[in-house]
Amino acid sequence: MKKNLIRMFTGLIMLLSTVNAMAQQNKSTDDQAIKKGMIKVTILYPSGEGKKFDMDYYSNKHIPMLKSLLAGALKLTAIDKGIAGGAPGAPAPFVVICYLYFDNVSAYQNAMTLNGNKIRADVPNYTNIQPVIQISEVFQ
Repeated sequence: MKKNLIRMFTGLIMLLSTVNAMAQQNKSTDDQAIKKGMIKVTILYPSGEGKKFDMDYYSNKHIPMLKSLLAGALKLTAIDKGIAGGAPGAPAPFVVICYLYFDNVSAYQNAMTLNGNKIRADVPNYTNIQPVIQISEVFQ
């Protein structure tokens, strides 16, 4: 019985080690932490009548393309889908808000100088909305 218990415990440790190793190999840029001083590029897509947004295309094609093109500079991404405004029953002021994190402004600007045209050319494939872009420094 003691040998079976030891064998089972050893097998469990090996399994956990394997799972941990696989998890480490599968880490993406999205596993990095947001740190004070990073640059956050916020891309806001205002809602409104006649405005269209293909969330499936955006999340499954545009964002992966953007991650690939900006791979060396882009540290983290996040996407918010608007569902409501602040007051009960109020519509969301933005259809989608996307956040792109970089170490500094020049990393963002250099990456966009090289790849901005490709990224902007893809916008009509998912929306007719003119995005509003803000560059911020993560403060807290």
